Amino acid sequence: MTRIMKDSGVEWIGEIPENWEVVKFKNIGTYINGYAFKPEDWTTAGKKIVRIQDLTGSNDNPNFYDGIIDEKYNITRGDYLISWAATLDAFIWDNDDAWLNQHIFKAIPKNNVTNKYFFWLIKESMQNMNNENKHGIMMQHVTLGVFNNFNIPLPPKNEQQKIAAFLDEKCGAIDEIISKTEQSIEEYKKLKQSVITKAITKGIRPNRPMQDSNIEWIGKIPTDWEIKKLKFVFEIKKEIAGKEGYTVLSITQTGIKPKNITSNEGQLASDYSKYQLVDKGDFAMNHMDLLTGWVDISKYDGVTSPDYRVFRLKRVNNCNRYFLYMMQLCYLNKIFYGLGQGVSGFGRWRLPTDMFLNFLIPLPPLDEQKEIADYLDEKCAEIDILIEKKQRFLAEMANYKKSLIYEYVTGKKEVA
Repeated sequence: MTRIMKDSGVEWIGEIPENWEVVKFKNIGTYINGYAFKPEDWTTAGKKIVRIQDLTGSNDNPNFYDGIIDEKYNITRGDYLISWAATLDAFIWDNDDAWLNQHIFKAIPKNNVTNKYFFWLIKESMQNMNNENKHGIMMQHVTLGVFNNFNIPLPPKNEQQKIAAFLDEKCGAIDEIISKTEQSIEEYKKLKQSVITKAITKGIRPNRPMQDSNIEWIGKIPTDWEIKKLKFVFEIKKEIAGKEGYTVLSITQTGIKPKNITSNEGQLASDYSKYQLVDKGDFAMNHMDLLTGWVDISKYDGVTSPDYRVFRLKRVNNCNRYFLYMMQLCYLNKIFYGLGQGVSGFGRWRLPTDMFLNFLIPLPPLDEQKEIADYLDEKCAEIDILIEKKQRFLAEMANYKKSLIYEYVTGKKEVA
């Protein structure tokens, strides 16, 4: 039987069933903003400080606090947490007791809402707090005042329970599919790295005599290959532009790309005449950050940061694609990282010039360099196509899940 619908009067909600209400978040819950811990408060022991990175799984460097603060900032397993800065989403804490950092609300439901419907409602609503309701330029966030007064749909309690149970089951199944797909993507990425490693260090010709390279990451190499220091194959180039007007190039993990310096986004320099020249075919690497940096061959003429390293092959009788595969592998397998120096293993962990120039690499004959590069172009393209298909499927599943939550949380569809 079709339900009678009415206009909610709220754009993002649209129509809702006739017996539903529109209320504000402050009517169904209490929200506590986390404590403003400062870096000097952090310790190496005590109770964990939960930051947004801990909720999204991107924090490799957890922080702790062993002092005394108000217990309202304590979170326990099962608590509902809302990331209101940078990542707008809702989470269920599934770990030991911890301290709540700023930029996260702890959400406590009132008696007029069932716990899990409360969670699904928050999760959907955070996706609909659009740019008009956000504050901040560099880091988008939603203030507690905006959140408290955000309009939301509220069905009768018995229907809340049905919706929550339905979404738990359906979204749980979707999450399992997403998790398996993500694992499959990681396996393909590892396969790609394995294919590159084997080809770069062993070649692709079968049944040939091998010799020990005496280098751990390389292992045995064909007997007609050499081991050379990079300085005998490459030369560092450092030519300062001396004037403005060149295309500014950024080194990203998806390659070297022109930077839009008119958008006022990201880090901008006050004087690009002090940047260094990059020609098409030059190698450029962010050697200042071996954890998230990258290396690529430029497809553009332009300039890049003087802090980066620009270099080129000394002789034309070498295949640049072979060396690009090798260098990118050294980032992915953290081979450069193991030679890095800096204050800590995170952030500005750099590869000094002497380490770079004296880095030992396998050097096949030119014809085999080209043979390996052609082989890897083909094999990596095949794997990339498979990864891309799975990534598209992930996006489709994420959109399906989002649509499912919206349709049932707002009453567009009814749980049978």
